[in-house]
Amino acid sequence: MKLTVVGCSGSFPSAESACSSYLVEADGFRLLLDMGNGALGELQRHCGLYDLDAIFLSHLHADHCIDMCGYFVARYYRHEGGRCAPIPVYGPEGTEQRLTTAYADTPSASSMSEVFDFHTLKSGSFEIGPFSVRTERVAHPVETYGIRVEHGGKTLTYSGDTGVSEALDELAHDADLYLCEASFVHGKEDIPDLHLNGREAGASAQRANVGRLVLTHIPPWTDAAQNLADAVAVYTGPAEIAAPGAVYEI
Repeated sequence: MKLTVVGCSGSFPSAESACSSYLVEADGFRLLLDMGNGALGELQRHCGLYDLDAIFLSHLHADHCIDMCGYFVARYYRHEGGRCAPIPVYGPEGTEQRLTTAYADTPSASSMSEVFDFHTLKSGSFEIGPFSVRTERVAHPVETYGIRVEHGGKTLTYSGDTGVSEALDELAHDADLYLCEASFVHGKEDIPDLHLNGREAGASAQRANVGRLVLTHIPPWTDAAQNLADAVAVYTGPAEIAAPGAVYEI
């Protein structure tokens, strides 16, 4: 598998990065994990607008899904080649309504489904193209799913947004790469079931025995270096901070 960080800023875009979006590729299949603020523009640095094969939306907060509105325009109103066939979109219950409401002026109430083939996420295992995936609900104020992606004997786990969660540790168990949010700072913010801090992300990686930890979803107001230091204080494997454009071969 190949993982490309399209955007990794938490809550709102930074001067350097769009919000959460990660491109996973294998066997010519392209799966996008989330499409937050600014991600659609950055995505075009890494693949064509119409080259995606499926999209996973971990939850329906704007910093993880709002650029789907722009992507709707690109697919629905395409002139050259005609309207795109529907692309599979896996998201929590109410994804179509959320995007239709956010766009606010679709030609009809069903226009989104003319270019997006919506699938409602639940906890469980299924296939997306060549990938075997498992999703579990994690600890966030809205319905949110982490995802475990397996292909060719290798595993990527993406946390989505979450507080400390046994389900997340299970998704990450023995993963080769663990893409884990670290929005809060240890000793500063302490809000249960909202976000992880660097130390909690590191502890989760240690419990799950992952091969590599990549911290992501760090808001512009958070000291990423501090979060990394807190993570490596409790995680003994290699760890780093996600950066836009970074590529990982898994």
